[in-house]
Amino acid sequence: MRPFKASITGLAAMLITLLCIPAASCDRLHEDLQPCPTGARLRFVYDYNMEFANAFPSQVDCLTLLIYDNAGNYLRTHTAARPQTADEDWRMTIDLPAGKYRMLAYGGMDCAEASFSFTSDPETTPMQDLQVRLNSDLLTYPEGHALHHLFYGSLDLEIPQPGAGTTYTDATVYMMKDTNDIRILLANENGTPTDAADFEFSITSDNTLMNYRNAIIPVAGTTYSPWAQGNAEMGVLDSDEPATVAYAELSISRLVKGNPTTLLITRKSDGVEVVRIPLINLLMLYKGERYSSMPAQEFLDRENRWNITFFLTGDGVWLRTRIVVNDWIVRINNISEF
Repeated sequence: MRPFKASITGLAAMLITLLCIPAASCDRLHEDLQPCPTGARLRFVYDYNMEFANAFPSQVDCLTLLIYDNAGNYLRTHTAARPQTADEDWRMTIDLPAGKYRMLAYGGMDCAEASFSFTSDPETTPMQDLQVRLNSDLLTYPEGHALHHLFYGSLDLEIPQPGAGTTYTDATVYMMKDTNDIRILLANENGTPTDAADFEFSITSDNTLMNYRNAIIPVAGTTYSPWAQGNAEMGVLDSDEPATVAYAELSISRLVKGNPTTLLITRKSDGVEVVRIPLINLLMLYKGERYSSMPAQEFLDRENRWNITFFLTGDGVWLRTRIVVNDWIVRINNISEF
C-alpha cells in the first residue's frame, strides 16, 4: 500500500503545480511573461421606464455598440442579438488595452426590421459627427408604419493598468427608449357610433434626426400617419345597436419638451379640424402629482405608451372640456391657454 500512497502524493503535487501556472502566466513583475489581458465586461439595462424595472431582456432584440477613444475617434463595433440580449445574465466581454474610452449603444438598429439607421458609416465618422435618422420610407403619407423600437445609451469608461491576473472592468450601460406608441380613440358623448373611415389622423413633429448625444437635430417637419385604424365596440345602445368608437394607432420618434408637436384629426367629408392640439402639452397632463418632482423630459422619455380618448359632441366636434389620457380624465376650461 505504501507505493500507492506515494503515487497519490505525487499526483497531488502535480495538480498544485499545474494550478499555479496560470496565475503566473501574466505577471507584470516578470518581463518575460505575457501581459495580463484587460478589457470591459458590460451589462446593458433598460430601466428608464415608468415601471423602474429592467426591461432590456424583453424589449431589446439586437444591439450595436460603438467604441471610441477618449478623443472620439472610432475604434471598433460589437453587436449582439437574441438569445444573448434576452438573457438577464449575459454580459458583453470586450478585450481592450488600458485607457479611456467612450461608447455609444443602440438597440434595434442591427435588426433586419430596423426603422432607424446611421446617416454615415460609423467606421469613418468621428463620434461627434455621428447621426441617427428615421428611415424615410417609413413616412410615406398617408400610410404609416409601426416603428421598430430604438434604444440609446452611452458610457465613458476607463480601463486601468492590469495587476496580477486577468483584469476586466465591470460596467453598466443604461439605455433609454426613443420611440413612442400612441393609440387615439374618438367617441361620441351621446354614445352614437363613430367611424374611423370618416376621419384623418396625423401627428406633425420635427424629430426624425438625432445626434450622438441623442438630441434632436432640426431638419423639417414630418407627418406621421396611422399604421392601424378602425372601429371597436364598447357596448350596446338603447336601440340594441352596437356602440362603436373609432381608433388610430401611430408610432413616432422621440418626444422632446419644447419641440412643437401637433396632433390633428380632420373630418374627411368637409375638411373640418375636429381636433388640433399641442401633443406634448397634452401628454404632460398625465404626469400627475405622483410624479410632480420628475422633470418633464424625464417623464416623456420614461413613458412611451400613450392612450388618448377624445369625446365628440353630437355634431362631431371635439368636446373640449373632456379628454382621457392613459386612464386619467382631463378637464380643460380654456383651450386657448392650453
